[in-house]
Amino acid sequence: MLVDLAPHRDERGFFARSYCVDEFATAGLPHDVVQCNVSWSPRRGTIRGMHWQCAPALEPKLVRCTRGAVLDQIVDLRPDSPTFLKHVEVELSWENRRAIQVPPLFAHGFQTLTDDVEVLYFVGHRYSPENARGLRYNDPALGLDWPLPVSVISAQDASWPLLEEQQL
Repeated sequence: MLVDLAPHRDERGFFARSYCVDEFATAGLPHDVVQCNVSWSPRRGTIRGMHWQCAPALEPKLVRCTRGAVLDQIVDLRPDSPTFLKHVEVELSWENRRAIQVPPLFAHGFQTLTDDVEVLYFVGHRYSPENARGLRYNDPALGLDWPLPVSVISAQDASWPLLEEQQL
């Protein structure tokens, strides 16, 4: 689900609520924040992802780009879902101020579209290294299309197993 702000504007600019537990619950998105993370990427073309956590540490995320712009992609990894292995992509930027709600069991990643990018994550479960998982960003089975050549990627993200090598 995409989350857009409802800004209240005046001569100072605007004020908006970016997260409200009650409004999320009303929209069917229960999401208690237990951790808040931030990433910074200095170079355009950087890829982070595709990450998720498996049970018992299922991890919903609310992701917002607070500086620069990213192409954010999520992939449904729920085996019984009608959208299993389908993906959604959206541009998140400081200009459009959009956020994306990433449900548990969705792989998440993004590519920076500008230099000097900062991304903020409101996370619904503590980081659990033993439950951390990933898929390779260029796995042909995922069909993800990254708009730029990869300029920077971690060794871990470049070497995640392909989907066919994993049991979901």
